[in-house]
Amino acid sequence: MADAADDATRRRAIRRQAASIVAAVAPFGIVFGAAAATAGLDLWQAVGFSSLVFGGSSQFAAVEILGDGGSIASAAIAGLLLNVRSLAFGVIMAEALAGPWWKRATMSQLMIDESTAVGAAQSDLHWRRYGYLVAGIGVFVVWNLTTIVGFVVFSDAGDLITDLGLDAAGPAAFLALLWPRLAVPAQRRTAIAGALIAVVLIPFTAPGVPILASMLGVAVTRAWPPAGRSAEVVSS
Repeated sequence: MADAADDATRRRAIRRQAASIVAAVAPFGIVFGAAAATAGLDLWQAVGFSSLVFGGSSQFAAVEILGDGGSIASAAIAGLLLNVRSLAFGVIMAEALAGPWWKRATMSQLMIDESTAVGAAQSDLHWRRYGYLVAGIGVFVVWNLTTIVGFVVFSDAGDLITDLGLDAAGPAAFLALLWPRLAVPAQRRTAIAGALIAVVLIPFTAPGVPILASMLGVAVTRAWPPAGRSAEVVSS
C-alpha cells in the first residue's frame, strides 16, 4: 500500500511539472500559427510543421525564412542547425528510453527541450521515462492545437507574446525545474560554466549557437574538478 501511495504521489508531482511546461509553451504555439499564416502558408502546412517537425525554434526559423522569400533548402538547413542540440538530449535520455528500435524511433519524435527537461529532472529511469513521455505528449497535443488556434484566430495578432509579457513563461518554467538540481555542487558548477559560455558568445554568434556551446560546461567541470575531489580520486 505504501509503495502504491508513493508511486501515485510521484506521478502527480511529475504531472505538475509537465503541466507547468505545457502551459508555458501554449502561447508560443499560438504565435507560430499566426506567423505561419502571415508567411503565406495554408493551415495544413502549418499543422504539418507542428506535427512532423515539432521543434519550436526550427519552425519559427523556417517560417521566417520562407516568409522572407527564402528557399526551402535554406529553411531546412536553419531548422537542422537549431535542432542539433537534440543529439545531446538523446544521449541524456537513451538509457531511460530503451526498447525495440521502432518504439525508440516513435518516442524520439518527442525529443524536445521540454520533455527532456522533465525527464532529466527524475533520478530513477522508470520515472525519467514517464516524465519524458507525459511532458512530450502534453506539449505535442497542446502545440498542435494552439497552432490551429493561432492560424485561424490570431493571424493579425502581431507581437502577441511580447505585448503580454508571456515570453518569460518558458524560461521561468525551465528555471523552476533546474533550481532543485542546483543544490548539488557539481551540477551547480556545470550550470554556471554553461551560462557563462552562452553569455560570452551571444554578441558574437548566430542565434542557437550559444545554447549549443553551453553544453561545453559539462566538459569544463569534468576537466577541472574541485581540489578536494581530485585528492579523493588520487587517494582511491
